Amino acid sequence: MLSNVAAAVIPCLGRLTVTSDHGSAPAPGSIIVANHTSLADPGVVLAALLRLDVEPVVLATAGLWRIPVLGRLLERGGHVPVHRNTHRAAGALGTAAAALGAGRHVLIYGEGRLPLRRDAAEAPPENFRSGLARLAHVSGAPVVPLGQAGARRVTSGSGAKQIAGFLTTPARRPRLHVHLGSPLHLPPGVEAATAIAREAVTTAWRTAARHLGEPAAELAVR
Repeated sequence: MLSNVAAAVIPCLGRLTVTSDHGSAPAPGSIIVANHTSLADPGVVLAALLRLDVEPVVLATAGLWRIPVLGRLLERGGHVPVHRNTHRAAGALGTAAAALGAGRHVLIYGEGRLPLRRDAAEAPPENFRSGLARLAHVSGAPVVPLGQAGARRVTSGSGAKQIAGFLTTPARRPRLHVHLGSPLHLPPGVEAATAIAREAVTTAWRTAARHLGEPAAELAVR
């Protein structure tokens, strides 16, 4: 349901293109990990994945379930609320692992938050949290890195700029690109697994940004 809404809305906001290293949809029971840059990028990612007939279970901050309409869509779709900084946060990993075991795809954002930058430019993913590595270890699922670029041209920055971005995007229709990398199995050890996953997502993001001609894609990432 949520993926269908995204697929209907995103073409009105921008020109979305999708590429993949492996030329096919991620295998059932895969974890898809994406970079997070804008309030718009979950819609961009869901719309791109639906083109591959993938409708993932999304791990998202629990506060979204309190938003009318969106909360109902999240609940009906079986998406997983993450109660950050509470004793309930770990429960989200168990629910996600069960979805993977049932053959569902699970979408997770490694950074766990939006960047604090005010500009609309592209930049590599920030540091990842440990949730992705722990989910991969407990489930044994392969991890598919996904890089998206262009969503900050839809909306980013201060509250006023966010609103202005949404209102003007249908006229501007910026280019959006999503690239899926090859699946990988993360090694034991949360720190090493987290670093490898971030590097893979950064590589996928760089490919997506290059498709848009973004100069940040050519800069070294540290």
